[in-house]
Amino acid sequence: MTETTPATIRMFGAQWCGDCRRTKAQLDGLGVDFQYIDLEQDVAAADVAREISGRTNIPVVVYPDGSHHVEPSNDDVAAKLRELRII
Repeated sequence: MTETTPATIRMFGAQWCGDCRRTKAQLDGLGVDFQYIDLEQDVAAADVAREISGRTNIPVVVYPDGSHHVEPSNDDVAAKLRELRII
């Protein structure tokens, strides 16, 4: 995981969230560079995630093209990463 750059994937999540753990593990397993924003450590980031998605559900995954997924399946994430030629 690295600092945010315009081409970096951002993932908003929390350790207590099973979908967040699954998506984080998928990105890690694929070797994808992303910034993980822990909503338990950065409570204000929850407002940012809500502004992006219009919902309170997590994870919120924001892609370099400005699109995002909320509570995505592994297939959704993989399809988007292929579309962006990240994998």
